[in-house]
Amino acid sequence: MTKEQKNEVISALKITFSKYNNFYITDTESLTVEQITALRRACFDKSVEMKVAKNTLIKKALEGLNNEKYAGVYDALHKVTALMFSENPKSPALIISSFRDKSNKEKPVLKAAFINGEVYMGDQNLKTLTQLKTKDELIGDVISLLQSPAKRVLAGLLHHHSKSTEVTAS
Repeated sequence: MTKEQKNEVISALKITFSKYNNFYITDTESLTVEQITALRRACFDKSVEMKVAKNTLIKKALEGLNNEKYAGVYDALHKVTALMFSENPKSPALIISSFRDKSNKEKPVLKAAFINGEVYMGDQNLKTLTQLKTKDELIGDVISLLQSPAKRVLAGLLHHHSKSTEVTAS
């Protein structure tokens, strides 16, 4: 790869990293071409962008954007690396989990995940990441929490009101 080609890869990666708050660093080393194709299809179906690049180029792209912000993921940049970018922080985790279940394999291995500035190092975090709540789910939780006391108050008022109308009717 020429220096010019490397610089093209680095600037393309920088653009992608800038676009997303969430990305996963996975190890896809022992996957077959068919498995990689299936993984790419699963990513595409869930609006997850998958990119494979050399670790040195990934690191240069991250350093060029914000060395301090991304320093926590550098240790994960070894072996074969496939990056998964997503708006939804848990989509890549769900893809990896279901892919492993279907193929009865431990690959792809989660090396690290960068979620809204937080770094999750190591494959043991996969289950936690599949349970992350999306922004919409969190908003839904807040709305239902806000609604439940209001419902209780209304129910109490209606119950009280119906009793007081019974008393006045007799």
